[in-house]
Amino acid sequence: MDRAKRKLQHIEYALTIGQHRLHGFEDVTFVHNSLPNISTARIDLQTKIGELSLRSPIFINAMTGGGGAETTKINEQLAYVANEYGLAMAVGSQMVALKDEREQQSFTIIRQVNKHGIVFANLGSEATVDEAKRAIDMIEANALQIHLNVVQELVMPEGDRNFCGALSRIEQIVSAVDVPVIVKEVGFGMSKETARKLEDIGVCAVDVGGFGGTNFAQIENKRRENQLDYFNEWGITTTASIAEVASEVQRISIIGSGGVQHALDVAKCIALGASAVGMAGYMLRLLIEKGVDALMADINQLHEDLTVIMTALGTRTIFDLQKAPLVITGKTHHWLRERGIETTRYSQR
Repeated sequence: MDRAKRKLQHIEYALTIGQHRLHGFEDVTFVHNSLPNISTARIDLQTKIGELSLRSPIFINAMTGGGGAETTKINEQLAYVANEYGLAMAVGSQMVALKDEREQQSFTIIRQVNKHGIVFANLGSEATVDEAKRAIDMIEANALQIHLNVVQELVMPEGDRNFCGALSRIEQIVSAVDVPVIVKEVGFGMSKETARKLEDIGVCAVDVGGFGGTNFAQIENKRRENQLDYFNEWGITTTASIAEVASEVQRISIIGSGGVQHALDVAKCIALGASAVGMAGYMLRLLIEKGVDALMADINQLHEDLTVIMTALGTRTIFDLQKAPLVITGKTHHWLRERGIETTRYSQR
């Protein structure tokens, strides 16, 4: 099956499977503040990923592209929404467009619609320096997102089987390109050890892509005759992954993603240590099933709800929200304890 047809299958199965919300957010509870001493009018949602300034901590995470007219339309609509609300936006993997110029329009449409917005290019860890530069130039990207999807590739019938040298290739790209490099997992979570290695080679940020959102193992298993079912429950939950990475890295930004659907999810990601929060599957379903206007209304509501939550916590800025006290229980607490991470640093700050 060619890459373009595979892109369309991914969309179909992502919508069919949905998200089972096994991300761990139910294990995180904010400590109530009875005296917040703030008003909603003072809340500031601006944030940064590395040196990139964002108007909102919520951004449209990598979804699609390279599937002909259908994915061109999806990316055009997403770019319109991103432009209207000043959201950063990541594209899906551009490798298909690097190999087939006919697919470039499904990516370049984003910059045509959102001329001055923050846009992230996207390639896999197999990419060369030359491919990275071409992907960035294709959409005049402000940053490059390199995705790590080992389990997806292993389950994918036609996927890669050799993952040697990925860290070295990423390091070469970091040194060679003129934009920040973000490294993203695709739904299986990122460990503190991986994040440390990426920090050491100079990446700008890591996106944990935690387990609990779109499940690419399940998607690829639907495309197999002999299913590798043991990978369907594989990974580190979103909450555990953010906390793991936050315990380890010092110099790079953390992006939370993986099953985020509500403003409270966003707030919990930030309080666990994220500077920004990516949403993909939830937005894709809303766009496909209800249209652009419904997606825009939902994003507006997300911002209003996040403002209200931050007011209740007495946190005026995203930086303040990162320091809001919270209590971690359940499976997330057990995971972090077994991994040697002291959770009282959240509850007693």
